[in-house]
Amino acid sequence: MKEISLYIHVPFCKQKCFYCDFPSYACKEGAMDEYVEALCKEITKRCNKYIIKSLFIGGGTPSYLEEESLKKLMETISALEFKDKAEKSMECNPGTVNRKKLEIIMKGGINRLSFGLQTTKNELLKKIGRIHSYEEFIKNYSLAREIGFNNINIDMMFGLPNQNLSDWLNSLDEITKLNPEHISSYSLIIEEGTAFDRLYSEGKLSLPSEEEERDMYRMGKELLISRGYHQYEISNFAKGEKECAHNKVYWQCEEYIGVGASASSFVENKRIKNVDDISEYIDRVNRNISISEEVYENSREDNIEEFMFMGLRMNKGIDEQEFIIRFGVNIDSIYKRLIDKNIKAGLLIRNEGKIYLSQRGIELSNQVMSDMIL
Repeated sequence: MKEISLYIHVPFCKQKCFYCDFPSYACKEGAMDEYVEALCKEITKRCNKYIIKSLFIGGGTPSYLEEESLKKLMETISALEFKDKAEKSMECNPGTVNRKKLEIIMKGGINRLSFGLQTTKNELLKKIGRIHSYEEFIKNYSLAREIGFNNINIDMMFGLPNQNLSDWLNSLDEITKLNPEHISSYSLIIEEGTAFDRLYSEGKLSLPSEEEERDMYRMGKELLISRGYHQYEISNFAKGEKECAHNKVYWQCEEYIGVGASASSFVENKRIKNVDDISEYIDRVNRNISISEEVYENSREDNIEEFMFMGLRMNKGIDEQEFIIRFGVNIDSIYKRLIDKNIKAGLLIRNEGKIYLSQRGIELSNQVMSDMIL
C-alpha cells in the first residue's frame, strides 16, 4: 500500500477572526452533525487504500465540534491504517475544549495539538476577533498537559494592529516559559475579503511599519533560539525532533489527500480541490457523486516552481541532487543566472550541494521567491 499524508478540514468556527481568509464559517452549527457524517464517508472511501504517514485536522476550529461528532470523527480516523509512530495533529482553539473533548481526542490517537493563541495580550485578542482570553488558553494548555499530550504547538502572530515590539517579545517570553515543543510565528497578512481588509481600506487599521515588523521577526527569532528552539522553516521553530512532519510534506512537495469541504489534494501530479459550499458538499457525498470542483494537472514548470518556492521556505533549502532526481537536469540549466544574482545580493547561500536563504534572504523571501517564477 502506498504511503500518503492526510488533511481533514472542519470548517466551523464560533466566530470568524478578523484576519482569517480560510474557508471557515460561523453560525453554521446546525450543519455540524450532517457534515461530520459526510466527512467520515469521504475519509473511509478515499483513504482506506493508503497507509497514512501523517495526519492534520484543521479548519475552522475542529475542537468546536460537539462531543458526539468529535467521537465519530475519531472512530473513523482510528479505523485507518497508519504508519508506525505517525504524527497525528489537531488544531484546537482556546475556549472550545474541555476535559471530555481532550480525552476523546487522545483516545482517537491524536498525539499532537496545535493551539491558536496569537498573543498573550487580552486587549489585542479582542482587537483581532479571538473568542478567548489568555487565561482561558492557560487553563486549556494545562489541561492538555495533565491529560497527557506531550507534543504541543502554539501559533503566535506579530504585526498586529496597535502591537509594538515590546508586546510581541513579552508574549513570546511568556509562551516559552510554558515550554511547548513547537512554536509557529506568523506575521499578519491583510487578506482580501476579511474584516481587516475592509478596515484597512477605510484607513481604520493602525499597523506597525515594515521596519518595525522586521524587527519583530528578527528579535522574536533571536529570543526563540535563545530559549532552545531551532528554526527549521521561515515561520516555524521546534525543540529537539519535534518539527511538524505534516507541514514538511507540503514544503517538500510530497503527496497528500485533503478531505472535507474546500480541502485540496495533491495526488499523482494532480491538484484537486473539493467544493466550498458545506450543503453542496454534504449533498454530493450522500449522492455518491464527485465532490471535486477543480482538477489541475501540474506541468513540469509548475513542479519546478513549487519545488523552489516550498524548498526555500525551509532552513535546509534546496538539495541540488534532489533537483536532478526529480527533474532530470542540473538546477543551473534553469536557474543559474537568478541564483547567482541572489547570491551576489546576499539573499542566497550555496554550499555543499544545498541552496538556501541567508538571514537577510529570509526577511526578503518574497523577493527571492518571485525570481523563481519560470
